[in-house]
Amino acid sequence: MPRPLDYLRETASQTAGPYVHIGLAPGAAGFRTFDRELGQVIAPEGTAGERIRIDGQVIDGTGGPVKDVLIEVWQADAAGIYPHPEDPRAAEAAPGFRGWGRVIPDFDTGLWSIDTIKPGAVPGRGGRTQAPHLNLWLVARGINIGLNTRLYFPEDAAAHATDPVLASVESPARRQTLIATATGPGTYRFDIRLQGDGETVFIDI
Repeated sequence: MPRPLDYLRETASQTAGPYVHIGLAPGAAGFRTFDRELGQVIAPEGTAGERIRIDGQVIDGTGGPVKDVLIEVWQADAAGIYPHPEDPRAAEAAPGFRGWGRVIPDFDTGLWSIDTIKPGAVPGRGGRTQAPHLNLWLVARGINIGLNTRLYFPEDAAAHATDPVLASVESPARRQTLIATATGPGTYRFDIRLQGDGETVFIDI
């Protein structure tokens, strides 16, 4: 006899297993399933805006790089417009700009790279402007629920002072974990630390 719904238990949660790359980014796992995978190009060549490159690693609590992580990137274009129906200005987004991508680290070094354009400031709730940033979502073995964080740019310190998300982080040292380091013209370094000293701020959304 079937048990009443009141007695059914929630399915046990699982971390992203070793097959996450095969399912979401098979090319990185050595499977040529598609001629062109989703998320490989965030901002095609010719997209208006400053071209930038960001390198980094996801670092675990022991200080070692996480090599099986998948990172999704969401961002606005150079004018601060998301090419998404929830942005009322979506029709004005830069032609060809996707604003979304998937990033896989090198399986030997754990180093990942993002090639895109620098986003513009984005209107926030209550009329408060958000400083230029990238939204990052991480999933890997050992992570039960995907982690959300942000990447801000060091040259935008004046805009950081009024950004509502940065303002919600009380500790200056903790806020600093969301700000990339400039390594050259148009290049940045951004390491994401999952635990321990310098742990990156993760956002509950």
